[in-house]
Amino acid sequence: SGTMVRLVRFSEGGAVRVGAQLGDGGDIADVTKADPSIPNDMVALLSTADGIAKVKAAIDAAPKVPKDQATLLAPLVRPEKVICIGMNYVDHCTEQNMPVPTEPVVFSKFASTITDPGAPIIKPPEVGELDFEVELAIVIGKQAKRVTEANAMDYVAGYTVAHDVSARDWQLKRNGGQWLMGKTFDTFAPIGPAIVTTDEIGDIHNKGIRCRLNGETVQDSNTNQLVFNVNKIVEWCSAMITLQPGDLILTGTPPGVGCFRKPPLWLKDGDVVEVEIDGIGCISNPVKDEK
Repeated sequence: SGTMVRLVRFSEGGAVRVGAQLGDGGDIADVTKADPSIPNDMVALLSTADGIAKVKAAIDAAPKVPKDQATLLAPLVRPEKVICIGMNYVDHCTEQNMPVPTEPVVFSKFASTITDPGAPIIKPPEVGELDFEVELAIVIGKQAKRVTEANAMDYVAGYTVAHDVSARDWQLKRNGGQWLMGKTFDTFAPIGPAIVTTDEIGDIHNKGIRCRLNGETVQDSNTNQLVFNVNKIVEWCSAMITLQPGDLILTGTPPGVGCFRKPPLWLKDGDVVEVEIDGIGCISNPVKDEK
């Protein structure tokens, strides 16, 4: 069809399915209707050797769901792992007066953090210092153990946009200095709007990446600022951890986050945060106090 293939999960008429969105913001090819052998679960689809090829082959014959009749959801849920890389933009290290890491800084979020585009980021009463972080997320496409930098891309299915919502008080002042709790409250990982496949994305290491808070740009950088690029990250993580299809690796955030501003800028009830990467798209999530 010549249109960029964007793997999505969507709801329409009360049912949730995987599909192929025809361009950013476009209608959705309802591929599981055309080919029932395509698994109706993104992790299962990615775990199928020819899953993405089947999706592409089914696009032309698939019924099309108009974009205004479909609601885009997180493109995948329940991955085995959500791995995160910290301090991975040169300009983000500079804003903290921190040295650029000589090896990747790895932490994690639980998969239960994943939430949909448009869904509220819930601010619990335990959190005082809620912060925003736009990130490029790698989506693993096949089992990877000790892969090399040179062949790492063979194991990457594609990319999505992630918001690594962070409770700085819990990340930095509580929980014994461990980052996990500050990163892993429910709803702290909106992802979407789609997974753009590796063969369609172009140069992933030259993409504009930005975050807007209530319409104002608060982060604005480029993936050419990554300290460890996608290949290096996959090599590093797969040396120690077997990566599985559907696993997400969030690759770090550029500068501009709220905690390093003077005075600090914390998210509050009623705020709207948009995170965006050129060639993938934009997701928007409101912040709501937990009721």
